[in-house]
Amino acid sequence: MSKALGLLEVFGFTTAVVIGDMIAKAADVPLLMTIKFEGNVADVEQALMVGVEESKRRNLLVTYDLISRQAEDTEKMARIAATGKDKLNG
Repeated sequence: MSKALGLLEVFGFTTAVVIGDMIAKAADVPLLMTIKFEGNVADVEQALMVGVEESKRRNLLVTYDLISRQAEDTEKMARIAATGKDKLNG
């Protein structure tokens, strides 16, 4: 059976938690959360590994990846839901 995938991007951690709670209570769907962050390669790699290790420790890791040199299209896709807004600088 093919499964549907719902994607919803919001600003702010608190908003994501509140909306995620509402979604989980509204229907029988498990939540998969994605955390996006960027910076220089060393900082992003360090931050990613902290998150990976903690997720593994909790047995809650789904998947992870590091894109060390984003192509223009990749960078565009990372911001597609915020047209006209700078997600990192307000």
